[in-house]
Amino acid sequence: QRGTVLLYDGKVSRYKAKASEEKYRKNRRSSTRKYRCLETVPFLRYVEKMVREEGWSLDACWGHALETGLFRREEMVCTKTLYNYIDLGIIALKNIDLPEKVSRNTKERKVRENKKKLGDSIDLREESVENRKDFGNWEIDSVLGKKAAMEPCVMTLTERKLRVSIWLKLPNHSADAMMEAMEKLKAEYGEHFSKVFQTITADNGSEFTRLSELKKADVKVYFAHPYSSWERGTNECHNRMLRRFIPKGESIADYSEEDIQFFADRINALPRKILGYRTPEELFEQELDRIYAA
Repeated sequence: QRGTVLLYDGKVSRYKAKASEEKYRKNRRSSTRKYRCLETVPFLRYVEKMVREEGWSLDACWGHALETGLFRREEMVCTKTLYNYIDLGIIALKNIDLPEKVSRNTKERKVRENKKKLGDSIDLREESVENRKDFGNWEIDSVLGKKAAMEPCVMTLTERKLRVSIWLKLPNHSADAMMEAMEKLKAEYGEHFSKVFQTITADNGSEFTRLSELKKADVKVYFAHPYSSWERGTNECHNRMLRRFIPKGESIADYSEEDIQFFADRINALPRKILGYRTPEELFEQELDRIYAA
């Protein structure tokens, strides 16, 4: 059909290979992939700026720009296209600039039996904690800089529903230091402490041996299975975010409490796709307003 031509004033149709070849080559000239990068330059520059200066993910840039009306949809390209542009070298970012892309772990997961009993097992945790529908369920961990005796560490708390993080610098990696930090939080939230912190899930590290004492404050405490970090996946993900600011092997003694708080504020101000491109910070404030008003 492509090579059919009309002869003798349109009275006779014939196939001609030369005509078919010419039509084919003409179609091929317009069949190449079309990139919209020239039409979306302002948006691409915005993405480059937010990734480099604020540490945002590509999807956070796309979702926040769309939700806030910073750019219209036709002025943007989608998250998948942004990743493609980086791989093709179209925009001034590389995969190493993306905090998560080159650090995914695909190890096989195995659940091991606890050898030491620090408190209630995660197996006893309510289904409402698992499905993340309710606010007030936290995961806790500690992040070390240098592995040395009496080296300061950071206590990290992450709320499962809102993904908001609380990071506190501790003088050392001991159970007493951990409980002193929890007592400070208890004093800060006062009578509302058990509503803000309804449950806390920890690993079996020695720094959490006293954590079950929080049951006296009506906080339920659970312990994950050993070598099962995915059972506290939300907290582990945010620990990696902390490593953007404090790389492994770098002493936490070099950072002040104000520095650690600044790092937490930066992460809590990141728009999240799972939160409808809102930030953990603003949603956390809404939950606190609700609790205090009750």
